[in-house]
Amino acid sequence: MMKLFRSVGDWLDDRAGVRKLIHESLYEPIPGGARWRYVWGSTLVMAFMTQLITGIFLWMAYSPSTQTAWESVFYIQYEMNGGWLLRGIHHFMAQAMVVLLAIHFLQVVWDGAYRAPRELNFILGLVLMLIVLGLALTGYLLPWDQKGYWATSVGTNLASQTPAVGPEVKKLAIGGSEYGHQTLTRFFALHAGVLPGALMAFLVLHIALFRRHGLHARKPDPAKDAMFWPDQVLKDSIAALAVLTVVLLLTIYFGGAELTAPADPANPYDAARPEWYFLFLFQFLKWFPGELEVWGAFIIPGLIMTVLFLMPWIGRTRTGHLINIAMLCVLLGGAAALTAQAIHEDYFAAWNSKEEILKAGDPVQEARYEASERFLNAKEEAHREAQRVIELAESPMRIPPAGALSLMYDDPLLQGPKLFAQNCASCHNYVDPSKPAEEQPHAIVNAEPTAPNLFGVGSEAWALGILNAETIASKHYFGYPGSPFVDGDMVTYVTEAVGPDVDDEQRAKAKEAFAKIAETLEAEAALPTAPKTNQERQNRIAEGRELMTGGLADMLDSGMSCTDCHKFHDAGDLGPAPDLTGYMSREWLLAFVRNPSSERFYGDNNDRMPAFGPHDNPQLNQLDDKSLGLIVDWLRGDWVRVSEPAEKFDEAP
Repeated sequence: MMKLFRSVGDWLDDRAGVRKLIHESLYEPIPGGARWRYVWGSTLVMAFMTQLITGIFLWMAYSPSTQTAWESVFYIQYEMNGGWLLRGIHHFMAQAMVVLLAIHFLQVVWDGAYRAPRELNFILGLVLMLIVLGLALTGYLLPWDQKGYWATSVGTNLASQTPAVGPEVKKLAIGGSEYGHQTLTRFFALHAGVLPGALMAFLVLHIALFRRHGLHARKPDPAKDAMFWPDQVLKDSIAALAVLTVVLLLTIYFGGAELTAPADPANPYDAARPEWYFLFLFQFLKWFPGELEVWGAFIIPGLIMTVLFLMPWIGRTRTGHLINIAMLCVLLGGAAALTAQAIHEDYFAAWNSKEEILKAGDPVQEARYEASERFLNAKEEAHREAQRVIELAESPMRIPPAGALSLMYDDPLLQGPKLFAQNCASCHNYVDPSKPAEEQPHAIVNAEPTAPNLFGVGSEAWALGILNAETIASKHYFGYPGSPFVDGDMVTYVTEAVGPDVDDEQRAKAKEAFAKIAETLEAEAALPTAPKTNQERQNRIAEGRELMTGGLADMLDSGMSCTDCHKFHDAGDLGPAPDLTGYMSREWLLAFVRNPSSERFYGDNNDRMPAFGPHDNPQLNQLDDKSLGLIVDWLRGDWVRVSEPAEKFDEAP
């Protein structure tokens, strides 16, 4: 076997000079011997090769268009075997490259490895650094999710501030006047083709010049001179393995790279931020508002880059070298301080008490708290939206041909609260009355409601609140300011039936009757979240129907039943109170919201509820049928159905 290997080796060496190439690669002189400080260049090469390999495999599954980019990344992350690992390694290794670049740059300057005759190689290193940052910037957009889309939007808008040629630069960057398919394909071409090709070309030149001039040792010890093989190779290998281990651990810990909701140009992402290694620049720009922004975005960074390129000439003398080191420490320290400041401002609300901030009365701190609160709320909302879209994409619904964004627009859980806040929250609350509002992050709170609280509408608990003397006249039902119903027949009827003036035996009987009626009303609503119906529940619902259609009159002193005011199936007539047939069902709620003043509901007794869709011509209505359906389905909890496996759909009432 060894003879065969030797023969193959001789054949390759005769035709390609393999042994000479290997010898020249491994037996490079290391002045002063192998050192750990020399490993950073090799770890950077390893990181780039990892990015190249993982990028090629990601490319095989990625589809660069506005209708397929997010969908293909979803496939990679959640459906492709090992896709989450592949994408996670690519994501975290990109961040590792930025860290390794900073360390390598610091080591080169500290050791004075930029001095003659290595000036050109130092300049090539700076060019490589800019290319790596360009790769990081262009890759951020490729998932076509909210985070990447809006962060890139901020960056390209900044490019439009370039003196003299700003609008043309932006148009060139995004491929037109609007963000869309051309923007994505242009960034993909840069990220997967142009920049990697440029990086490989400059890297070859960088390594060639490095081999020409040799390694620069800060304080070489001639007695310890050695070759690249084996000691430095071992150190480089251990360092590269350590970097790869950290990247793997981060990938496993976070379950791959984050994927937020699909990019939605119609809904800005208030928590849009660049990756952490660009946060310092994001924070730096805040120091230059308005017309001064050009200084923070172009002039000062341009001057700094010019000085960096001039370092080999500044550092010719010992004094100049010390100036370079001091300047680099200031730059890195300033970047770290700005990054910390940006993080502190974003999470200020999470680390401070709102009561203490308001008590201090400092308007600057209050403004900082409000900005941080908006950021944190937007981030939480974005995380919730992302989880929901992923849940929908993994459900039996799958991703439709129109793309994942249509899942968001058609989902009651995502769109219902937004539409409710826009059209209903000026009068209604949506908050669980059993919990403090501050403990309900998704509650929609109106400090001065003028209509009933719609949390849990149609449920047994919600109906019991109306049939309770202590709650019916509260702000959650008919006790809101200006309500004409607070002294009406319904409040009077419930108060007389179970109020403080009724003896305990009669009150107990009335409460039991009201409990059965509440179950009956919940059955009319047919909520997907209602308890599963068994024989005992069916019996109670049947008893509730009998009570509503006359049995209640025999039980209570008032001698009245529900159908004396309400219509319920074949009993009673349409009158001053709403029809309870199909009460709070989807059809009932849609009809009610469209026109609460119809004879079926309140008629002329309607207080202030507007009609959102009374006209046959949809252009004359405040809300279209789709928007009405999304609000109603959200209120009723009909969004639950899409989260269940297909075989469970038929089990919902």
